[in-house]
Amino acid sequence: MKPAPFAYAAPASFAEAQRLLAEAGGDAKVLAGGQSLVPLLNMRLARPDLIVDINRIEGAATITEDGGRVRIEALARHHMAESSPLVTSKVPLLAEAVAQIGHVDIRNRGTLVGSVAHADPVAEIPAVMTALNGEVEVLGSQGSRLVPASEFFVTYLTTALAPDEVATAILLPALPPMTGTAFVEFARRHGDFAIVGVACQISLHPDGGIREARIALAGVSDTPFRARGAEVELVSRGLGAVPEAVAAVREEIDPESDIHAPADYRRHLAGVLAKRAIHVAARRARGEAA
Repeated sequence: MKPAPFAYAAPASFAEAQRLLAEAGGDAKVLAGGQSLVPLLNMRLARPDLIVDINRIEGAATITEDGGRVRIEALARHHMAESSPLVTSKVPLLAEAVAQIGHVDIRNRGTLVGSVAHADPVAEIPAVMTALNGEVEVLGSQGSRLVPASEFFVTYLTTALAPDEVATAILLPALPPMTGTAFVEFARRHGDFAIVGVACQISLHPDGGIREARIALAGVSDTPFRARGAEVELVSRGLGAVPEAVAAVREEIDPESDIHAPADYRRHLAGVLAKRAIHVAARRARGEAA
């Protein structure tokens, strides 16, 4: 299929892009990598009056350290994060998740900020943002603001972005000491969207107890899901409570059945993958091979 007719603009700055969005009154879409938007256009599931192509904005494809956080600009591609020494050392959970996105061609073109703005609840980057409580930098008519991941994802393919706002960057906290991470997912075929994915980060006390646990799941809700009950089990009772944490994950989530998997299967799989992710993250936090 072919997209419905639309006007096209290629602004030279985010300020210009924001102005175009405001003038369009909600009938515009931002194009960065296009790996999500273009299929929607071709199937006419999205029919905007205007496409705002931000690819000509200079300096918007960087990954930098910013006051204890890693800042990823709107045009940074998946492959840049996958191969970035800064991401690998400071946000290894992101590096591991990005490596599982689609195929090489998709990672060469798709953007991390675009994945976050698209807000598909089975996607990897929103789950990582939720697990680490990252922030989204947004530019609108009233200026720039930071939106925590916990407030950014509203429901399926819907975010806190206003019609006149453009996401300009994401920020993720750097890895604390004595911390390990793991991202595990299951898909029917390599490159497919995962049926369920789990992002996990475990921080230890010097005595080996769990100081902090962060667990987020993809594919079990209309947004990335933070498994706070499981986190409480681990922090309060330690690694001996992994079975209880797994049970908490299965009790907390309320997945839906679809053509890919029934709800009971998703719930079972979420527990299996959560257990695996917790053990891998804990071993890495202790400096052991996962």
